[in-house]
Amino acid sequence: MTNRPPAQSDVLRLSLPRARRIALAAQGFGRRRDDRPVGMRDVQRVINTVAQFQIDSINVVTRAHFMPLFSRLGPYDTALLERAAHRAPRRLFEFWGHAASLIDVQLQPALRWRMAAAESEAWGSMVRLNQEHPELVAQVLAEVTARGPITARQIEHDEEVSRDNWGWNWSAVKTALEWLLSSGQITSAGRNSQFERRYAVPARVLPAEIVAQPTPDRAEAVRTLVRRAAAALGVASDLCLRDYFRTSAADTDAAIAELVETGELIPVTVDGWSRPTWLWREARRPRAVAASALISPFDSLIFERGRLQALFGVDYRIEIYVPEAKRRFGYYTYCLLVDESITARVDLKADRAAGVLRVQSAWRDPGVDGTAAEETRTVAVLRHELLIMAHWLGLDQVVATGRGDLGPALIKALAES
Repeated sequence: MTNRPPAQSDVLRLSLPRARRIALAAQGFGRRRDDRPVGMRDVQRVINTVAQFQIDSINVVTRAHFMPLFSRLGPYDTALLERAAHRAPRRLFEFWGHAASLIDVQLQPALRWRMAAAESEAWGSMVRLNQEHPELVAQVLAEVTARGPITARQIEHDEEVSRDNWGWNWSAVKTALEWLLSSGQITSAGRNSQFERRYAVPARVLPAEIVAQPTPDRAEAVRTLVRRAAAALGVASDLCLRDYFRTSAADTDAAIAELVETGELIPVTVDGWSRPTWLWREARRPRAVAASALISPFDSLIFERGRLQALFGVDYRIEIYVPEAKRRFGYYTYCLLVDESITARVDLKADRAAGVLRVQSAWRDPGVDGTAAEETRTVAVLRHELLIMAHWLGLDQVVATGRGDLGPALIKALAES
């Protein structure tokens, strides 16, 4: 194998708009939403496309892992995703991808190296517990093996708790469970209504054919992950490919070199990008992308903020940890995709008691310098997507506060609906 870089004349040059279209198509945008009900085949297509749905506990509108399917397919029955993740034959499993995620179950063998490396890569508290109290970890594993699927609270509540026996308090049990999950000895069989994990041994959760697959060595496994990242991103820098599954720089660079050698990654330059960049060999290269969608902050289209800035000119910061008085756009803002641009961001809240989707604020994205006509279109698309979202969430209406530079126009547009 040679590491000789291609001559500059051999490198394909992509304009930024073309790179943006490739990226959107790779993420599953630009397909016409079907009029028929969304089915499991559609869900599987998105799984094949993006490989993972990031999980987040915040439920101000809906759980983050439910949104990517809605953004790409429109209204769908969330029971489809629950079935794909939590019932046989499982199409997804919960583990650490970009972050805690529901990941394509076909990638489970490629993530076993991460499980095997838990001693050096897992959180310090989990590693310390395993090192200092292996008897507790062994007891917890025995409980899960015998009684799973089971939650941490069920284990703690069903044991006789003594003030002298710190080992069975809930936090210690939870830490032991998270160690066992990180090291692959147990897995998540789903979540209960309080969003707590229900733990079980892998043989009771994963498809038998996945459990039976041989474990690839680390280099082969990372190559598989980088390959899936490249397919999901379409065009990507080394940093983008590394970030998608949080693989190390050294591992990712070695995988990139192999994939360039096989012709699966094609070196390219993108106008305005300074980092080494590659095109996925099978990436679609559409002449235009027609799409409209509300995008959650944990969607794989935008979760690498540097890529979001480079592709769309959007400087996004989630403000859930920012004091309210210092927030610029809102607590949990969604981006609005209109064709090939992100043109607005909205802070949303599902008021389930009142049956209302509340638009706490609506802003033109600062990176967009649009005409009055383009702003009018943004508001029209935003209104349309908000009404679809409200119906999907089982809410009766959309109510805007008027805060934000698009707020007054959105109130007027909603009044006309």
